[in-house]
Amino acid sequence: MRSVSKRQLASITLWHIALLIASIIWLATALSAQAATKLDGSEPLVFGIVPQQSSAKLIRDWSPVIKQVSELSGLQIRFATAPNIPEFEKRLAAGQYHLAYMNPYHFTVFNQSPGYQAIAHVKDKRIRGILVTSKHSNTTSLKDLDGKNVAFPAPAAFAATLLTQAALKNEGVTFKPYYVGSHDSAYLAVADGLFDAGGGIIRTLGATPENTKKKLNVLFTTEGFTPHAVATHPSLSDDTKKRLQAAFVALADNPEGKAALKTLNMKGFQSATDADWDDVRALNISVINPD
Repeated sequence: MRSVSKRQLASITLWHIALLIASIIWLATALSAQAATKLDGSEPLVFGIVPQQSSAKLIRDWSPVIKQVSELSGLQIRFATAPNIPEFEKRLAAGQYHLAYMNPYHFTVFNQSPGYQAIAHVKDKRIRGILVTSKHSNTTSLKDLDGKNVAFPAPAAFAATLLTQAALKNEGVTFKPYYVGSHDSAYLAVADGLFDAGGGIIRTLGATPENTKKKLNVLFTTEGFTPHAVATHPSLSDDTKKRLQAAFVALADNPEGKAALKTLNMKGFQSATDADWDDVRALNISVINPD
């Protein structure tokens, strides 16, 4: 019998180890997929959350709500987001989310194509954009930002960008916009003195780490509009949409749901229809082509 050298033996051993690892990974993936599949054999619903903040923060804050909606609706739901708002817009356009939490302008666009339909929005709330400045700044009015550098999350961020930019333009203020990817990044950049002002919304500013927030002042707040939409892809059945809508509305009716909502600083959700965003449509904003 031909002897096997140490080098050959080592090679064979490494090959077996690699094969074993590949088998373990395959088995874990298969088991994970099986666990994520509902009893009727369909895949879990993918819930896309607009990336106003870091993925870690979104997962932490939204997971309790998603868990409660899953239990109340009897539907398995999986968290999803995107690295930044423009990528989120691309995924909405491609219909990659079964349901999504999107800003008011996004809803007016993606309601057209691929046809997302509203089921809910936050109860008793109007969304307002804010402009923040450093507490060490001498800026006291919008006019003081003339010729200055201003940070915004993304070109189509509704309140944080579109409403605040409109306010600046209405005052005749000329500014240099910079798009930094998220609300958190805008706040941090202003706090660190990299920009003269930044756009955001009250909720995300409230969720900003204290060491950043304490360095900021709210310079200006816009008028209010219908808030973010929870909307479903047109491929979902009417029954699924009704179950999801009922679950969101019922969140505030039990202790677990209230606790989950508290992580998002929300009182609850109310039923919504597509027409609820006619106030946003009336602005005739055109930043994204839905096709």
